[in-house]
Amino acid sequence: MTRKNPLSIGRDIAIDLGTANTLVYVRGQGIVLNEPSVVAIDIRDGRPVAVGFEAKRMLGRTPANIKVVRPLKDGVISDFDVCEKMLRYFIQQVSNSRWSKPRMIICVPSGITGVEQRAVQDAAEYAGARKPVYIIEEPMAAAIGADLPVHEPSGNMIVDIGGGTTEVAVVSLGGIVVSQSVRVAGDEIDAAIVSYVRREFSLDIGENTAEEIKIQMGSATLMAQEISADIGGRNTVSGLPQTVEISSENVREAIAEQVSAIVDVIKATLDRTPPELSADIMDRGIYLSGGGALLAGLTDRVTAETGMPCYVATNPLYAVVIGSGRALENIEAMSSTMTSPSLEY
Repeated sequence: MTRKNPLSIGRDIAIDLGTANTLVYVRGQGIVLNEPSVVAIDIRDGRPVAVGFEAKRMLGRTPANIKVVRPLKDGVISDFDVCEKMLRYFIQQVSNSRWSKPRMIICVPSGITGVEQRAVQDAAEYAGARKPVYIIEEPMAAAIGADLPVHEPSGNMIVDIGGGTTEVAVVSLGGIVVSQSVRVAGDEIDAAIVSYVRREFSLDIGENTAEEIKIQMGSATLMAQEISADIGGRNTVSGLPQTVEISSENVREAIAEQVSAIVDVIKATLDRTPPELSADIMDRGIYLSGGGALLAGLTDRVTAETGMPCYVATNPLYAVVIGSGRALENIEAMSSTMTSPSLEY
């Protein structure tokens, strides 16, 4: 997804501030920006050298004076200053006004603390958002984006598997009835692949390589046709470049613990769900969103372990930002699904 033309003065913005990617929705235009949440910083003066795709391409390839930073970890801000610079950059890419501040909605994980939520709001305000900055929880936004009937008196289960967190929630009557969050998601899966390849093949690979292996070969259940591929890295013993063959069985073994943790949090949330809503979920099914929803065989694994039908939401990669955008387009009607921390201080 590439950037569209700058928006008119004062146009409202919804942001899915993700650990892996940041997406921006502009009122009246739709999704206008989708870039990695990565910033390359010149450590001599703290100046951003590159943001987004350009910065991600620099991972593992920078000189000593440039540090590549991911300012969000496990769905929350780990480096406030860098996050504020990244947000400012993205807002400038879609806004041509220096004088008018846009109204803004930002998604946050349901499990974050009040302090972490306040940090997100402060970063947005420092980056140029108008007060108050509205906050919407990721599972609620994902449920709206997945076209689930969130305002009806019936249970809807959404599982949003992002980069830093997996959010599970049961939504009814415009609110979250039960929710649970675990800080196991795409990043943890990538790290597990890196660790496995180092342990089993004495090979060091980078984050980008691990992510590509996950996308191309990762699975949660046995595949109809197992595949293999050659991957390159640095031998941990000799220090020299080396290529090894890795199979989809290897990858499944590498990520088994993380996949089990995601399935377990779904089962734990179902266990806490009121019986009437559980019956609704049995009828409607469990919906997966986020990049992790695309892991091969995950819906089959969830169905096998819960006994409930499981589906991938429409546009799983964009469900959260689309839901945030719909809340933005109907901000008065959807106010019950959001909070505005700046009004509470």
